[in-house]
Amino acid sequence: MSLTLKNMAIKAGKELKITGVPKPDALGFAINIGHEEDNIAFHFNPRFNQHGDHHLIVFNSRQGGSWCKEHREHHFPFEHGEEFKVSITFNNDEFEVKLPNGHSVNFPNRFGDDKYMFLQVEGDVRITGFKLK
Repeated sequence: MSLTLKNMAIKAGKELKITGVPKPDALGFAINIGHEEDNIAFHFNPRFNQHGDHHLIVFNSRQGGSWCKEHREHHFPFEHGEEFKVSITFNNDEFEVKLPNGHSVNFPNRFGDDKYMFLQVEGDVRITGFKLK
């Protein structure tokens, strides 16, 4: 599954809520926010069993087509076939992600921008809800 939205302004201070269901055999999925595919400020990648990782969330950014230093989160509140809700907010300094069980993770806004026009969801997930407020 891949969903790409372009030219939709996601601005600092706004809350992006995404609801979805990982496929029953999901290996992983990703939510990307940035300027384009090669310039991603925020990469959120829950991995059930992907790239040698098991039940781990990888955060990263991609500049000029090259991945930067990963942040690895071992708190993994996702289940195959179970609906989840994540909430993402950001400012010039950092992104804050509220995970399905209320746990929050902060990741630096390495670009320092206050507006992004590119949102992509890809992988083994079905998106059931999307809200920007």
